[in-house]
Amino acid sequence: MSRSRHFVRAAVLAVVAVLATACGGAAQTPVNPAPVSDAAWPQPADVGGPDASAGGDADTSCDPLKSLAPSGMNPNTGTMAKILARGKLIAGVDQTTYLFGFRNTKTGNLEGFDIDMVNQIAAAIFGEAEGHVQFRAIPSSQREQVLKDHQVDVVVRTYSITCERKKSVQFSSVYYVAGQKILVPKTSTATSLADLAGKRVCAAKQSTSLAKIATDPAKPVAVSVDNWSDCLVMLQQGQVDAVSTDDTILAGMAAQDPTVKVVGDPMTQENYGIGIPKDQDDMVRFVNAVLDQVRGGSWQTSYQRWVGDRLGPAQPPTPQYQ
Repeated sequence: MSRSRHFVRAAVLAVVAVLATACGGAAQTPVNPAPVSDAAWPQPADVGGPDASAGGDADTSCDPLKSLAPSGMNPNTGTMAKILARGKLIAGVDQTTYLFGFRNTKTGNLEGFDIDMVNQIAAAIFGEAEGHVQFRAIPSSQREQVLKDHQVDVVVRTYSITCERKKSVQFSSVYYVAGQKILVPKTSTATSLADLAGKRVCAAKQSTSLAKIATDPAKPVAVSVDNWSDCLVMLQQGQVDAVSTDDTILAGMAAQDPTVKVVGDPMTQENYGIGIPKDQDDMVRFVNAVLDQVRGGSWQTSYQRWVGDRLGPAQPPTPQYQ
């Protein structure tokens, strides 16, 4: 055996001896593992509390449902001509509310009842919607601001018309009527806010739903988040006891999660309008002309596609004009 091979063999035997001692020698004191405790579920960012004035629903200083009368669908004038020249209608929408404004995970496209309304407006300006819409996903709390800053042409995002909001922006005529209900686990016996006294109930910031929870006599504990999808996650994780908002939004949550249910009678009437910048009367009239056309045909098609099976038969609301 050469000298080098002798050293290698000695080294191997030394390693084997060490391993044998570690495995079969005297008992070793184990290292204490890191202490284990119950870990809390992470919460969504910017979870807040109640806001009794959210959405401005308490303001009754106007007739909120009256909009400017339609004046035809000529896209070659005023605000519409500028949009036509740009080549894109910029629309503030939701991408987290299943059935009304959500991203299809298979195609990557935004879909839903509200998205259909945006596409109808774009088609009236450009002849077709395909390739002519720039969607901008925004939280509920930013709906007024993006219109005031002219960052978008329209906001179509389950947007309830109120007098307070009309001080900052304009609205189309009502294109959909919803009602606030409650979403709870199927194991819950609650059917109203009265059954949720002292319990945590989730709603989106700056929503009329949040104001309703915050001012209810039963005194549920209002929890506010940026997006409705955050409410569903918090309900699934046991961080809130219920979610309360429009039946349209809750129907989408129930369709996504078979362990929850929508309960109770409508507590409010939510009249959805399309938000438009305050200084664009011509755009309001144009959009109202588009909606008048939609009510005569494609409204029912969109309704049946997205929510008809879940909320039952419905008809488009009758517009009211100044």
